[in-house]
Amino acid sequence: MPAPQVLFVTSNRIGDCVISSGVIREIARQLPGAEITVACGRPPAPLFRAAPGVARVIPLDKKPLSGHWLDLWGQARGTRWDLVIDVRGSALAWTLNARRRLVYSRRLETGRRKVETASALMGAAGPLDPEIFLDDRARAEAAAVIDPHLAGGAGPGPILALAPIAHQPGKSWPADRWGALVEKLKAEPRFDGWRFMPVGGPGDRPPATPALEAAGPRGIDFVGKGDILASAAAIDRAALFVGNDSGLMHVAAAAGRPTLGLFGPTEWWLYGPWGPRTRTVASNEVRGQFAPIEDLTVDRVFSAVLDLHDAFPNRVDGAAP
Repeated sequence: MPAPQVLFVTSNRIGDCVISSGVIREIARQLPGAEITVACGRPPAPLFRAAPGVARVIPLDKKPLSGHWLDLWGQARGTRWDLVIDVRGSALAWTLNARRRLVYSRRLETGRRKVETASALMGAAGPLDPEIFLDDRARAEAAAVIDPHLAGGAGPGPILALAPIAHQPGKSWPADRWGALVEKLKAEPRFDGWRFMPVGGPGDRPPATPALEAAGPRGIDFVGKGDILASAAAIDRAALFVGNDSGLMHVAAAAGRPTLGLFGPTEWWLYGPWGPRTRTVASNEVRGQFAPIEDLTVDRVFSAVLDLHDAFPNRVDGAAP
Protein backbone atom coordinates (compact mmCIF):
# COMPACT_ATOMS: atom_id res chain seq x y z
CA MET A 1 0.00 0.00 0.00
CA PRO A 2 1.43 3.44 -0.88
CA ALA A 3 2.49 5.71 1.97
CA PRO A 4 -0.05 8.33 3.08
CA GLN A 5 0.72 11.73 1.57
CA VAL A 6 0.60 14.75 3.88
CA LEU A 7 1.07 18.42 3.06
CA PHE A 8 2.03 20.60 6.02
CA VAL A 9 1.83 24.32 5.26
CA THR A 10 3.56 26.27 7.98
CA SER A 11 4.91 29.78 8.52
CA ASN A 12 7.38 31.99 6.70
CA ARG A 13 8.82 32.93 10.13
CA ILE A 14 11.35 30.88 12.07
CA GLY A 15 9.66 31.26 15.46
CA ASP A 16 6.23 30.25 14.24
CA CYS A 17 7.70 27.24 12.44
CA VAL A 18 9.35 26.11 15.67
CA ILE A 19 6.15 26.66 17.65
CA SER A 20 4.24 24.34 15.30
CA SER A 21 7.07 21.82 14.80
CA GLY A 22 5.43 19.28 17.12
CA VAL A 23 2.92 18.71 14.33
CA ILE A 24 5.55 16.57 12.57
CA ARG A 25 5.51 13.87 15.26
CA GLU A 26 1.70 14.05 15.53
CA ILE A 27 1.35 13.35 11.81
CA ALA A 28 3.29 10.12 12.31
CA ARG A 29 1.03 9.19 15.20
CA GLN A 30 -2.13 9.79 13.20
CA LEU A 31 -0.86 8.42 9.88
CA PRO A 32 2.00 5.95 10.47
CA GLY A 33 4.48 5.83 7.61
CA ALA A 34 3.26 9.09 6.11
CA GLU A 35 5.42 10.94 3.60
CA ILE A 36 5.31 14.59 4.57
CA THR A 37 5.78 17.59 2.30
CA VAL A 38 6.49 20.79 4.23
CA ALA A 39 5.86 24.20 2.67
CA CYS A 40 7.31 27.18 4.55
CA GLY A 41 9.35 30.35 4.16
CA ARG A 42 12.90 30.01 2.87
CA PRO A 43 14.68 31.09 6.12
CA PRO A 44 13.06 28.36 8.29
CA ALA A 45 13.13 25.67 5.58
CA PRO A 46 16.36 24.01 6.86
CA LEU A 47 14.58 23.24 10.16
CA PHE A 48 12.68 20.46 8.39
CA ARG A 49 15.32 18.86 6.17
CA ALA A 50 16.11 16.18 8.77
CA ALA A 51 12.66 15.93 10.34
CA PRO A 52 11.31 12.37 10.53
CA GLY A 53 8.95 11.47 7.73
CA VAL A 54 9.65 14.61 5.73
CA ALA A 55 10.25 13.65 2.10
CA ARG A 56 10.28 17.15 0.63
CA VAL A 57 10.57 20.77 1.74
CA ILE A 58 9.15 23.48 -0.52
CA PRO A 59 10.59 26.92 0.32
CA LEU A 60 8.17 29.77 -0.36
CA ASP A 61 9.50 33.16 -1.44
CA LYS A 62 6.91 35.90 -1.10
CA LYS A 63 5.82 37.33 -4.44
CA PRO A 64 3.56 40.22 -5.41
CA LEU A 65 -0.18 39.53 -5.60
CA SER A 66 0.26 36.32 -3.56
CA GLY A 67 2.15 34.70 -6.40
CA HIS A 68 3.89 32.36 -3.94
CA TRP A 69 0.56 30.70 -3.21
CA LEU A 70 0.02 30.10 -6.91
CA ASP A 71 3.48 28.55 -7.10
CA LEU A 72 2.69 26.21 -4.21
CA TRP A 73 -0.68 25.30 -5.69
CA GLY A 74 1.05 24.41 -8.95
CA GLN A 75 3.40 22.05 -7.10
CA ALA A 76 0.71 20.48 -4.91
CA ARG A 77 -2.33 20.17 -7.16
CA GLY A 78 -1.21 16.97 -8.88
CA THR A 79 -1.12 14.93 -5.65
CA ARG A 80 -4.00 13.13 -3.98
CA TRP A 81 -3.34 14.19 -0.38
CA ASP A 82 -4.47 12.05 2.51
CA LEU A 83 -4.14 15.08 4.80
CA VAL A 84 -3.50 18.78 4.29
CA ILE A 85 -2.59 20.83 7.36
CA ASP A 86 -2.44 24.60 7.01
CA VAL A 87 -1.46 26.55 10.13
CA ARG A 88 -1.59 29.77 8.12
CA GLY A 89 -5.32 29.53 7.45
CA SER A 90 -5.05 30.13 3.71
CA ALA A 91 -7.55 29.02 1.08
CA LEU A 92 -5.02 26.63 -0.44
CA ALA A 93 -6.22 23.50 1.37
CA TRP A 94 -9.72 23.90 -0.04
CA THR A 95 -8.45 23.96 -3.63
CA LEU A 96 -6.46 20.72 -3.39
CA ASN A 97 -7.56 17.12 -3.80
CA ALA A 98 -7.50 15.94 -0.16
CA ARG A 99 -9.27 13.33 1.93
CA ARG A 100 -8.94 15.45 5.08
CA ARG A 101 -8.10 19.07 5.82
CA LEU A 102 -7.04 20.78 9.04
CA VAL A 103 -6.99 24.55 8.54
CA TYR A 104 -6.29 27.20 11.15
CA SER A 105 -9.08 29.62 11.99
CA ARG A 106 -9.43 32.34 14.60
CA ARG A 107 -11.91 30.16 16.48
CA LEU A 108 -8.87 28.30 17.81
CA GLU A 109 -7.62 31.48 19.51
CA THR A 110 -8.92 31.20 23.07
CA GLY A 111 -6.13 32.91 24.99
CA ARG A 112 -4.00 29.79 25.28
CA ARG A 113 -0.35 29.49 24.33
CA LYS A 114 0.46 29.27 20.61
CA VAL A 115 1.88 25.77 21.02
CA GLU A 116 -1.48 24.72 22.45
CA THR A 117 -3.30 26.33 19.53
CA ALA A 118 -1.33 24.23 17.04
CA SER A 119 -2.04 21.16 19.17
CA ALA A 120 -5.77 21.91 19.15
CA LEU A 121 -5.71 22.23 15.36
CA MET A 122 -4.35 18.68 15.18
CA GLY A 123 -6.87 17.36 17.72
CA ALA A 124 -3.97 16.14 19.84
CA ALA A 125 -4.60 14.79 23.32
CA GLY A 126 -2.04 17.18 24.83
CA PRO A 127 0.44 19.89 23.90
CA LEU A 128 2.73 19.03 21.00
CA ASP A 129 6.16 20.04 22.26
CA PRO A 130 8.29 21.87 19.70
CA GLU A 131 11.36 20.03 18.51
CA ILE A 132 14.58 20.81 16.64
CA PHE A 133 15.69 18.13 14.19
CA LEU A 134 19.48 18.48 14.01
CA ASP A 135 21.58 16.61 11.48
CA ASP A 136 25.29 15.88 11.10
CA ARG A 137 25.73 18.71 8.61
CA ALA A 138 24.39 21.31 11.04
CA ARG A 139 26.51 19.94 13.90
CA ALA A 140 29.62 20.02 11.71
CA GLU A 141 28.96 23.62 10.65
CA ALA A 142 28.55 24.64 14.29
CA ALA A 143 31.72 22.81 15.32
CA ALA A 144 33.71 24.46 12.53
CA VAL A 145 33.08 27.83 14.19
CA ILE A 146 33.04 26.90 17.88
CA ASP A 147 35.89 24.40 18.17
CA PRO A 148 38.64 26.67 16.79
CA HIS A 149 37.69 29.18 19.49
CA LEU A 150 38.03 26.39 22.04
CA ALA A 151 41.55 25.67 20.87
CA GLY A 152 42.46 29.29 20.18
CA GLY A 153 42.33 30.74 23.66
CA ALA A 154 38.65 31.23 24.51
CA GLY A 155 38.97 28.26 26.85
CA PRO A 156 36.89 25.14 27.44
CA GLY A 157 34.27 26.75 29.70
CA PRO A 158 30.50 26.70 29.18
CA ILE A 159 28.89 28.84 26.52
CA LEU A 160 26.20 31.46 27.05
CA ALA A 161 24.43 31.96 23.72
CA LEU A 162 22.96 35.39 23.03
CA ALA A 163 20.42 36.54 20.42
CA PRO A 164 20.57 40.34 20.42
CA ILE A 165 18.22 40.79 17.45
CA ALA A 166 14.53 40.48 16.65
CA HIS A 167 13.19 41.50 13.27
CA GLN A 168 9.92 43.00 14.44
CA PRO A 169 10.11 46.67 15.49
CA GLY A 170 10.08 47.16 19.25
CA LYS A 171 11.27 43.66 20.12
CA SER A 172 15.02 44.30 20.23
CA TRP A 173 16.67 45.24 23.52
CA PRO A 174 19.16 48.06 22.77
CA ALA A 175 22.48 46.78 21.43
CA ASP A 176 24.60 48.70 23.93
CA ARG A 177 22.80 46.99 26.80
CA TRP A 178 23.87 43.59 25.48
CA GLY A 179 27.44 44.81 25.76
CA ALA A 180 26.84 46.06 29.29
CA LEU A 181 25.22 42.75 30.22
CA VAL A 182 28.24 40.78 29.01
CA GLU A 183 30.56 43.07 30.99
CA LYS A 184 28.56 42.42 34.18
CA LEU A 185 28.49 38.67 33.55
CA LYS A 186 32.25 38.55 32.97
CA ALA A 187 32.72 40.12 36.40
CA GLU A 188 30.28 37.70 38.08
CA PRO A 189 32.00 34.70 39.75
CA ARG A 190 29.28 32.33 38.54
CA PHE A 191 30.41 33.02 34.97
CA ASP A 192 34.13 32.78 35.54
CA GLY A 193 35.60 31.10 32.46
CA TRP A 194 32.38 31.19 30.46
CA ARG A 195 32.36 32.08 26.78
CA PHE A 196 29.79 34.37 25.16
CA MET A 197 28.37 33.52 21.74
CA PRO A 198 26.09 35.92 19.85
CA VAL A 199 24.02 34.04 17.28
CA GLY A 200 22.14 35.53 14.34
CA GLY A 201 21.73 35.85 10.61
CA PRO A 202 23.86 37.84 8.17
CA GLY A 203 21.93 41.05 8.83
CA ASP A 204 22.31 40.84 12.61
CA ARG A 205 25.92 42.02 12.76
CA PRO A 206 25.38 45.59 14.11
CA PRO A 207 23.22 44.60 17.12
CA ALA A 208 25.66 41.82 18.04
CA THR A 209 28.77 44.00 17.89
CA PRO A 210 28.66 45.47 21.44
CA ALA A 211 28.28 42.01 22.99
CA LEU A 212 31.19 40.64 20.95
CA GLU A 213 33.38 43.62 21.79
CA ALA A 214 32.58 43.23 25.49
CA ALA A 215 33.33 39.50 25.37
CA GLY A 216 36.78 40.08 23.87
CA PRO A 217 38.82 36.85 23.66
CA ARG A 218 36.03 35.01 25.46
CA GLY A 219 33.66 35.73 22.56
CA ILE A 220 32.51 33.33 19.85
CA ASP A 221 31.10 34.99 16.75
CA PHE A 222 28.23 32.93 15.32
CA VAL A 223 26.51 35.79 13.51
CA GLY A 224 25.88 35.02 9.85
CA LYS A 225 27.85 31.77 10.03
CA GLY A 226 25.25 29.39 8.61
CA ASP A 227 21.58 28.69 8.08
CA ILE A 228 19.03 28.41 10.88
CA LEU A 229 19.80 24.72 11.52
CA ALA A 230 23.52 25.50 11.93
CA SER A 231 22.54 28.24 14.38
CA ALA A 232 20.37 25.72 16.21
CA ALA A 233 23.30 23.31 16.43
CA ALA A 234 25.47 26.12 17.85
CA ILE A 235 22.81 26.95 20.44
CA ASP A 236 22.67 23.25 21.32
CA ARG A 237 26.33 23.53 22.34
CA ALA A 238 25.43 26.25 24.87
CA ALA A 239 24.69 25.81 28.55
CA LEU A 240 22.33 28.81 28.69
CA PHE A 241 20.57 31.04 26.19
CA VAL A 242 19.43 34.66 26.53
CA GLY A 243 17.68 36.43 23.68
CA ASN A 244 15.02 38.79 22.48
CA ASP A 245 11.56 37.51 21.60
CA SER A 246 12.69 35.94 18.33
CA GLY A 247 12.90 32.75 16.34
CA LEU A 248 16.22 31.89 17.97
CA MET A 249 14.59 32.12 21.40
CA HIS A 250 12.08 29.46 20.33
CA VAL A 251 14.88 27.38 18.81
CA ALA A 252 16.78 27.42 22.11
CA ALA A 253 13.73 26.38 24.12
CA ALA A 254 12.84 23.59 21.68
CA ALA A 255 16.44 22.34 21.86
CA GLY A 256 16.06 22.05 25.63
CA ARG A 257 18.55 24.78 26.51
CA PRO A 258 17.71 26.78 29.64
CA THR A 259 16.25 29.84 27.95
CA LEU A 260 15.54 33.41 29.01
CA GLY A 261 13.37 35.46 26.65
CA LEU A 262 13.31 39.27 26.78
CA PHE A 263 9.94 40.84 26.03
CA GLY A 264 8.76 44.38 25.41
CA PRO A 265 5.44 45.26 23.76
CA THR A 266 4.57 41.69 22.73
CA GLU A 267 2.43 38.99 24.30
CA TRP A 268 4.81 37.00 26.48
CA TRP A 269 1.89 35.00 27.87
CA LEU A 270 1.17 33.66 24.35
CA TYR A 271 4.60 33.66 22.70
CA GLY A 272 6.97 33.00 25.59
CA PRO A 273 9.49 30.18 25.18
CA TRP A 274 7.86 26.78 25.67
CA GLY A 275 9.18 24.17 28.04
CA PRO A 276 10.10 23.48 31.67
CA ARG A 277 13.55 25.08 31.42
CA THR A 278 12.42 28.49 30.25
CA ARG A 279 11.94 31.93 31.78
CA THR A 280 10.78 35.33 30.57
CA VAL A 281 11.55 38.84 31.71
CA ALA A 282 9.20 41.51 30.39
CA SER A 283 9.18 45.28 30.49
CA ASN A 284 5.65 44.97 31.87
CA GLU A 285 4.80 41.64 33.49
CA VAL A 286 1.09 42.34 33.90
CA ARG A 287 -0.78 40.23 31.35
CA GLY A 288 -2.50 42.43 28.80
CA GLN A 289 -0.31 45.46 29.51
CA PHE A 290 2.79 46.56 27.65
CA ALA A 291 5.79 48.82 28.00
CA PRO A 292 8.74 49.57 25.70
CA ILE A 293 11.50 47.00 25.82
CA GLU A 294 13.84 49.89 26.65
CA ASP A 295 12.25 49.84 30.12
CA LEU A 296 14.16 46.63 30.81
CA THR A 297 17.30 47.66 32.68
CA VAL A 298 20.65 45.89 32.50
CA ASP A 299 20.43 45.13 36.21
CA ARG A 300 17.04 43.48 35.82
CA VAL A 301 18.15 41.28 32.94
CA PHE A 302 21.40 40.46 34.75
CA SER A 303 19.39 39.31 37.78
CA ALA A 304 17.17 37.17 35.55
CA VAL A 305 20.23 35.54 33.96
CA LEU A 306 21.60 34.68 37.40
CA ASP A 307 18.25 33.16 38.34
CA LEU A 308 18.31 31.07 35.15
CA HIS A 309 21.86 29.93 35.88
CA ASP A 310 20.97 28.92 39.43
CA ALA A 311 17.73 27.18 38.46
CA PHE A 312 19.25 24.64 36.06
CA PRO A 313 22.42 22.57 36.13
CA ASN A 314 24.63 23.30 33.14
CA ARG A 315 27.19 21.39 31.12
CA VAL A 316 30.59 22.69 32.08
CA ASP A 317 32.69 21.31 29.25
CA GLY A 318 31.03 23.24 26.42
CA ALA A 319 31.24 20.17 24.21
CA ALA A 320 28.57 18.68 22.04
CA PRO A 321 26.43 16.07 23.85
